[in-house]
Amino acid sequence: MKKSAVETTPPPLSRNRGYATLWSGQFLSELGNEINFIAIPLLILAMSGSALEAGLASSVVAVGHLLANIPAGVIADRWDRRRTLLICQTGRALAISSVAIAVWLDAYSFPHILLVALIDGLLGAAFEPAEQAALPQVVPASQLSRAVAANTARPFIATLLGPALAGFLFAVQRAIPFVVDAVMLAFSSVALLFLRLPPRPEPVQEEQGPGGDLVAGFRWVLGQRVIRTTLLWMLMSNLVFTTLIIIVLATSHEDQVGAGVIGLSMACMGAGGLFGAALADRLHAALPAPVVIVGFSWVTAALTALMAVVPSGLPLGLLLGCTAFFVPLANTTVLTYQITVTPDALRGRLTAIVGLCGGGAAALGPLLGGALVTAGSAGILACAAALAVVAAATTLSPTLRRFPSTRL
Repeated sequence: MKKSAVETTPPPLSRNRGYATLWSGQFLSELGNEINFIAIPLLILAMSGSALEAGLASSVVAVGHLLANIPAGVIADRWDRRRTLLICQTGRALAISSVAIAVWLDAYSFPHILLVALIDGLLGAAFEPAEQAALPQVVPASQLSRAVAANTARPFIATLLGPALAGFLFAVQRAIPFVVDAVMLAFSSVALLFLRLPPRPEPVQEEQGPGGDLVAGFRWVLGQRVIRTTLLWMLMSNLVFTTLIIIVLATSHEDQVGAGVIGLSMACMGAGGLFGAALADRLHAALPAPVVIVGFSWVTAALTALMAVVPSGLPLGLLLGCTAFFVPLANTTVLTYQITVTPDALRGRLTAIVGLCGGGAAALGPLLGGALVTAGSAGILACAAALAVVAAATTLSPTLRRFPSTRL
């Protein structure tokens, strides 16, 4: 009996090659996004000096993400996921390589950069739903929350490394950031060639006609009370956070805080998120899910209120880091539940809809932040008040107050 128990015990995630391939693939994708976010505008400014063109290129990437998000969910559910991942990484590697070659040959063209930005946005958005949907295929249910917790570290690592790496490499030679990005994506493509996903159940026949798969996905997601409620909760929380970051940056600049100190403040946020990701699985196992959901809302509202009364610069960064510490735990709790209860045939569309909500918050937050910048500390208090409203609604919501546990 003991031998049988040992044989059925799954290997640790560190020895799960399928999970390592998915994790590294998405990480390299996110790191590439961060490098391009800095390197493409730097290239445009160096070649033409046009801030308008630099902003347009960044907007094209964001538009590509939004346009591809929902169709990408259908692709992840209907097509071979491994093939989808491979096409996305290979396509991005080729597109970014063309920029490196053009710069190296002194053949820069702004329309070419816009086309690459659009391809990068489209394929980058298509990669995530397929990767997220494939996760339960390579990770046992008993390790799913641990895998989700480890995944929450990726964006924080990419945010810490990407911009600094892009700036340093660009200073050495303008083509090098794009060479490095293309090599990373090519390496991920080679690794994906050896990814083995178990067979999936045959997808059920859904509504016929244009958009039938999209309608079926939205109908299922919105028909799940817990998922529907947490989507709204995540949307509102993310909207306030993205607004808050813009206000903090602008307030620090107006108070004549040095660029180095501002950068260190943002690094505090990344470090807090990484520390939280390292402990997210243990905290997820130790704390009841409703405590995490409700507690996260009130703690972040309180920390944001403190930001209105502390000096600009590093003190604000430390509070942002404390706030970021709790984000991986909240994401682990919510995403583990969503992945667990969603049928395999709908996981791609679930991820796409979640991404759509996050993209909407990321697009609206900076606009709101810009409108509130002139209010200074009053703008931060407005964010704290908004988070307090979210926290009160969370506490009063029977669905969130009784959020189901996925601890195994």
